[in-house]
Amino acid sequence: MRKLQAQGVHHITLTGADRQTSIDFWEGLLGMPFVFDQPNLDDPDEGHLYFDPGDGRLITVFTNETRVPNGRRAPTEPGCVHHLAFNVSKAVFSQAVERLEERGIGHSGPKDRGFMDSIYFKDPMGLLIELACYRFEPPVGCTHADVMIEAHRIRVARGDYNIAEIHLADAIEALVERQQDSLSTSRAAADPYRKG
Repeated sequence: MRKLQAQGVHHITLTGADRQTSIDFWEGLLGMPFVFDQPNLDDPDEGHLYFDPGDGRLITVFTNETRVPNGRRAPTEPGCVHHLAFNVSKAVFSQAVERLEERGIGHSGPKDRGFMDSIYFKDPMGLLIELACYRFEPPVGCTHADVMIEAHRIRVARGDYNIAEIHLADAIEALVERQQDSLSTSRAAADPYRKG
């Protein structure tokens, strides 16, 4: 049996409210350019809006002028989407609380996730949205996933309960050592200020 090998998320489609509320949330709050618009080809009563979340992939939203925003949390039972997380820079993350509060949007406040910082709030239809900010940059030629799997292995080998920044730092060092040669005879940590 052979796999159907995925190569990334193509798009995610959500059921949104009316057209303008959807544009105001996805572009007006989250800054995702509105890049494509057509009818929902499976339901002529709905629109289908496309937004770029920042990586050239797509978030699409089915809209209907009869749907209005509601404050209740979208269902989270098994089989439902719990939340969507979007990557933001440290500069944007540090402004998230202020910018959400300027609009009267309730939120969780910043949360420490060990390898990232997060803040949560709901979209107009009650879907939980997370803004996530990594605490590290991967070495050139590596991905965030490369660092995460290496940090996981280090954490497990040390018997630590959850990931912390020390695991990330040690993972980055290990990846650089494996990926980049050096002319040094030893790549061990050294003290350049030692005497004698």
